[in-house]
Amino acid sequence: MVFLGWLNTGSMNSARTIHTQSILLNGKVLVTGGYDGNYIVNSAELYDPSRRSWTMTGSMKYTRQSHTASSLTNGKILVTGGYNGKALNSAELYDPSTGTWTMTSNMINARMDHTASVLKIGTVLITGGYHYGPLNSCELYDPSTGTWTTINSMNHPRFWHTASVLQNGTVLVTGGNNNSASLNSAELYDPSTGTWTTVFSFLILVQVEVSKSLYSFIYGHIKL
Repeated sequence: MVFLGWLNTGSMNSARTIHTQSILLNGKVLVTGGYDGNYIVNSAELYDPSRRSWTMTGSMKYTRQSHTASSLTNGKILVTGGYNGKALNSAELYDPSTGTWTMTSNMINARMDHTASVLKIGTVLITGGYHYGPLNSCELYDPSTGTWTTINSMNHPRFWHTASVLQNGTVLVTGGNNNSASLNSAELYDPSTGTWTTVFSFLILVQVEVSKSLYSFIYGHIKL
């Protein structure tokens, strides 16, 4: 008999929303940052699936929400950008072997609500996001050197979008918002040429409009 339902597991040590979670090479899950209902936090914790339990680990150097966390091929976790009263360009690395964080080079552009995708060659593609308005700028992080490089921009500025690495190595970016409306546009990034190509727009807008009141609840009345 196969059970197809949900199982209860241990609760996190801290309440949080607008955080990230990443699967480590050892199978544990790293949860970072977010908003606890009162403050933007820098705390991080690990979930052990074998024990269904949570333990705290080293805190990030910066408090942040609306950031990204990417599992690198070397086993470390790259956290980029986000928001803590302003959009951030800082980036830091988590080392599972020590449970500690170290700063790496800052992104070229501050951004929040962006995406980060680990390409097949191991570099990390950052796309779009928000900083004083929606962004179409993109950059690449090289884990071997810890440096960032500006690359060609997307055809459309967007935040709250998605980015997926396809089997052929290209990256599909879809939807999002441009501050005026939800988007149905989609485009492909080709790492071999560094170029973006617009693909046919999907027929149905899949992102639900978020009310201005909710946006204000999340980010306050600070001009981003």
